[in-house]
Amino acid sequence: MKKWILALIVASLATSWVFAGDILKIRDDAPNTYVVQKGDTLWSISGIFLEDPWLWPELWHFNPQLDNPHLIYPGDLLKLIWVDGKPRLIFARDEVGGKRGDIKLTPQMRISDLGNAIPPIPLDAIQAFLGNGRVVGKDELEMAPHVLAGREGRIIAGAGDQIYGRGEFPEDNDYGIYRRGQTFVDPQTGEFLGVQALDIGSARKLYVDDDVATLELNRSAAEVRRADRFLPLEELEFDSNFQPRAPEQEVVGEIIAVERGINQVGNLSVVILNRGSREGLAPGHVLAIYKRGETVRDPVKRDLVKVPDYRGGLAMVFRSFDKVSYALVLRAQVPMSVGDAVRNP
Repeated sequence: MKKWILALIVASLATSWVFAGDILKIRDDAPNTYVVQKGDTLWSISGIFLEDPWLWPELWHFNPQLDNPHLIYPGDLLKLIWVDGKPRLIFARDEVGGKRGDIKLTPQMRISDLGNAIPPIPLDAIQAFLGNGRVVGKDELEMAPHVLAGREGRIIAGAGDQIYGRGEFPEDNDYGIYRRGQTFVDPQTGEFLGVQALDIGSARKLYVDDDVATLELNRSAAEVRRADRFLPLEELEFDSNFQPRAPEQEVVGEIIAVERGINQVGNLSVVILNRGSREGLAPGHVLAIYKRGETVRDPVKRDLVKVPDYRGGLAMVFRSFDKVSYALVLRAQVPMSVGDAVRNP
């Protein structure tokens, strides 16, 4: 869909996200101008200019004329300026191929496809985790109705097939199909945090005969198998324009798992944290990742000493449950792993 949009970009974001003591530190190698490239994000662009890119809302020039601060596009020319001693990033939607010295800062109009606007973060890295998988209680999957079989007794099924389910189906017509994944336990306290329900697909209930339901598969992320579980689909609304910001309260936790069963954490890894909405975490909150300090032997005193933890990266929460959260690693300066700590940046 094509829409008319104003050409000046602005981040009309709450300045309360930046706390006392937070200072915009411009990188020593920051350029004076930058041309937006395909594949850029607001986070990656801010990282070109800032030492701490999670403070990017303060970098973009405030202009109340725009309701949406994210409508910038490949080919736009950005310029770093200083206003009252503070750095600001502004742009002019000028023809980059023209004279670079002629930067127009007046509002203009143009037709642009909103789908081409660059996002705040790389959404494709978390698309699969936004709305389908979930974390549930200890017995929620065991008590849910299960896949009995496919048509003609088939063991597995895919999208478009009809399958049979058995159990107590609520009045809902649309169901997600899940398979038990990891069990999350707090490594410090031993508290049960939840069970990972892996997204397998979704189905629509056609009719029920006693305790056997006939359903039609309308989506499959993997082969549906006998004993997979049905849960009513959640009605979730996600804002694709995540706003990276610091948590409003102190958070201390750790990485308890990495998606896809690996242990090493790198850029754009999806990690699970042992802190959730109960601790105030919400989508957009940025946490620093600290590599656990090693235990070394003192060659003089001949005892074992644990060296301090050191900062190794940044992660942004994109989905939070009661006791756990999913986060995307936006910066990994050193190899990290399960057990590394997370704290306020």
